[in-house]
Amino acid sequence: MSITTQAELSGMQEAGKAVAHTLRAMINYAQPGMSTLELDEFGAKCLAGFGARSAPYLTYKFPGWTCISVGKEFCHGIPSGKRILQEGDLINIDVSAELNGFWADNGASFILGEDIHRHQQLVNASKEILRKAISEIKGGVKIADIGHLMETAAKKSGYRVIKNLGGHGIGRSLHEQPEELLNYKNRFDNRRFRKDSVVAIETFIATDSSLAVELRDGWTMVGNRGGYMAQHEHTIVITDGAPIILTADNEIFN
Repeated sequence: MSITTQAELSGMQEAGKAVAHTLRAMINYAQPGMSTLELDEFGAKCLAGFGARSAPYLTYKFPGWTCISVGKEFCHGIPSGKRILQEGDLINIDVSAELNGFWADNGASFILGEDIHRHQQLVNASKEILRKAISEIKGGVKIADIGHLMETAAKKSGYRVIKNLGGHGIGRSLHEQPEELLNYKNRFDNRRFRKDSVVAIETFIATDSSLAVELRDGWTMVGNRGGYMAQHEHTIVITDGAPIILTADNEIFN
């Protein structure tokens, strides 16, 4: 969407606050021995406390309130009472929701407890790439140039980007134009970011794979060549200068 009034900006800020606080609370709540279903139900209560409704459930009838992916699962993991979190797990939580007609999206990968499997470097790279990308986004900047920045930074850190996942426009629904805000440079993409538009910018930084493939459950995605992936995401409003980060309260850059 494009922000045209203060009321629209306020609505997006409230939606961003709801998903950001829920994501941060879920990260803090997660602990070894807990099932992903229990963590998801906690997230649902957080969203309900804001009066917000799960976006993946509303939009796609996703079998959960949030997406929780563990280990070699890249994204869209289905919460399950059988999936028990363990010390050192690489976990990704993606929280998106609707609140009073406005939609916001955010996500983060993190290590549960001690980094016994040495995933922290991957997580740190993903965070830093998102930070760099957001710092360069403003009205008139080519979308493909931000993709180039992200892939170049990933390669310098020794990682790959997933080429069939990307960020997207958001605001009055979960996915809007511009779609396919990719983590690499599409030389045929001449689109530019527009001032006052709202987008969800996200990283997909991987150790071994360059594509995400869907499992038989119809939702969970893993790498075409295995390995691990880290994702971090903010919903932002584009300006002539630094973007407004609507989901800053998730504190993923802290």
